[in-house]
Amino acid sequence: MSLFLSRILINLFELYIKLVGLVLVGVILGRKLPAIFPTRLGHFLFWVGVPISIVAFLRQTDLSGQIWVAPAIAYLAIFLGAFLAWIVIKGQAYLTKSLPQLSTQGSLILASMVGNTGYLGFPITLAMVGKEYFAWALFYDLLGTLFGAYGLGVLLAARFGSKARNHQQMAKAILINPALWSFGFGLLFRQVTIPPVMEFGLNTSAWFALALSLILIGMRLSLLSSWYKLKPAVISILIKMLLVPLILGSSLRFFGVTGEAAQVVVLQMAMPPAFATLVLAETFDLDRDLAVTALAMGNIVLLVTLPIWLWLF
Repeated sequence: MSLFLSRILINLFELYIKLVGLVLVGVILGRKLPAIFPTRLGHFLFWVGVPISIVAFLRQTDLSGQIWVAPAIAYLAIFLGAFLAWIVIKGQAYLTKSLPQLSTQGSLILASMVGNTGYLGFPITLAMVGKEYFAWALFYDLLGTLFGAYGLGVLLAARFGSKARNHQQMAKAILINPALWSFGFGLLFRQVTIPPVMEFGLNTSAWFALALSLILIGMRLSLLSSWYKLKPAVISILIKMLLVPLILGSSLRFFGVTGEAAQVVVLQMAMPPAFATLVLAETFDLDRDLAVTALAMGNIVLLVTLPIWLWLF
């Protein structure tokens, strides 16, 4: 047991060095480079970097077992987060006899239900659990979070926002998402034998893309400056990063998910709000300040909650 705990602590320490270091590099670069650079880097990762990572890690992932349960749990987490946020909104209305603006309600619900399970969840899962269970994180993100953000999330954003003209285009983005296509290709490519040199190059490219994704998070965080919506942001963080993973994580054994697979799922559930919430807030004219504050706060809180979830599960 002591050796196991020592390994976890060493992995956690190494993860924090890489996580904080790469994000800080991104923060510095974000303040030095032109504002268009994070957008260009985001496009590169979306179309090239993340798909390469998915193909590479799928070749080393165990796809046996109940991995199809992962997206089902993702949907439960999404709906539970949205429901708890709705309860908070109704409770506030009952106690104060007033409701927040529709735009604020929309951002609060979105920040409570959709997590950063890709750019942040992938590297954390790989560092703390390993490649063998990466498929659980992949299925949770691509077949769960993606559709939750750009499916249900778009519908909610259109309901609470004042700009609904782009929701069809964003829904179509699911169909052309290169991560989904690379997921399908990666499943087929698993059966193909390639030379060791190509395998090494593929793996190196995959890890490089993950490093760039952490730098991108730092670059985007460097552009966030608004904190005056701290109170509703705290509410969304409590729901998204504490209540949902605690409630559903405690019931994973009823789904037959235990051990390291459960650890992966809990880590994905406990990720901070996704950048998709800011994209939706800007597109549908929701409360952008609340989305920004929740994003920044969530990434800070993660440093505290991560060891807690590893200890509990």
